Amino acid sequence: MTDFLPFALPDLGEEEIAEVLHSLRSGWLTTGPKAKRFEEEFAEFIGTGVEAIAVNSATAGLHLALEAAGIGPGDEVISTPYTFTSTSEVVRYLNADPVFVDIDPVTFNLDPERIEAAITPRTKAIVPVHFAGLACDMARILEIAQRHGLKVIEDAAHALPTTCGGQLVGSLGSDATVYSFYATKTITTGEGGMVVTRDAEMARRCRVMRLHGISRDAFDRYTSTKPAWHYEVVAPGCKYNMTDIAASIGIHQLKKAWRFQKRRCEMAARYDEAFADLPVTLPPKPHGADIHAWHLYVLRLADAAPVDRDRFIELMSGKGIGCSVHFIPLHLHPYWSDRYALKPDSFPIALDSYRRAVSLPLFTKMTDADQQRVIDATRSILAC
Repeated sequence: MTDFLPFALPDLGEEEIAEVLHSLRSGWLTTGPKAKRFEEEFAEFIGTGVEAIAVNSATAGLHLALEAAGIGPGDEVISTPYTFTSTSEVVRYLNADPVFVDIDPVTFNLDPERIEAAITPRTKAIVPVHFAGLACDMARILEIAQRHGLKVIEDAAHALPTTCGGQLVGSLGSDATVYSFYATKTITTGEGGMVVTRDAEMARRCRVMRLHGISRDAFDRYTSTKPAWHYEVVAPGCKYNMTDIAASIGIHQLKKAWRFQKRRCEMAARYDEAFADLPVTLPPKPHGADIHAWHLYVLRLADAAPVDRDRFIELMSGKGIGCSVHFIPLHLHPYWSDRYALKPDSFPIALDSYRRAVSLPLFTKMTDADQQRVIDATRSILAC
């Protein structure tokens, strides 16, 4: 029987394993020197004088960034329904309300042309999501935000490394950018995330709030050469810090980020060539010379396809290949639809894209033979 090819697997080497073992043997397991080093190297990777704050998930990072931006009860935050629920659930943590705007029909990203119509006196921020690793139209979004006095917090869970206008996402002038290092992402720490900002006050607030609202990091207190047992709780914070064990993985994953991106780009190009004659819409490409992180490779099945999306996934599974769907739009989930009286056709482009979309396996541990299996299976189902 052919082995099952999963939708995604992390790509870990002996370097990550050795670094984790070093942390275990050092006795410093929680936030410590490795987390600090990962932050410093990540900030250097972005390369624009930013500060980086390591956290235990991108969800935590989005929560901290929005809180540091002053989002609170009664405020509105404009974002997309075409994302995972964490993008908007963090808005609710702060007793604010997400306001959804439909996506661009080509890119899957938040449509800038629809943002201004959604702005009200309660609007305080915009959260664009760089879907699949393709940058949003950040120049337009930032221009709108500046004109209306709004904060911009980028959800870059898919977007490392991604560029927009020749600059890395994270260096584009938004108030903060948040990355994910979940097991399926372009680099991983197992669970983890990073907040990046140029705003020193936002960075300070995120650091305080990620660890119970305590005014000093545990690492700083426990490594001081003088007695440093005293601390102050200055706010009702959270428990969002990254462990040194997780950071040990991230340190070496970050060194591989450009190599991983190059491999993902090569695989995406191979898929494009193989599927060009099928009844599908291929994933959108970056503008000009910009870089796509290719976290996901998403096909949209055309009306002429011999099967619908759900049947396609079933048939692929029968051939031993795992696929996924990114995403079930938020307005189709009971919590969001009930709370905000949303209907399936409230966002027709997101709805149509979802009904057609399937994410094929795309991860750097895949061999050429693995990818050929996916190509052959896809063609056997969709070739008319």
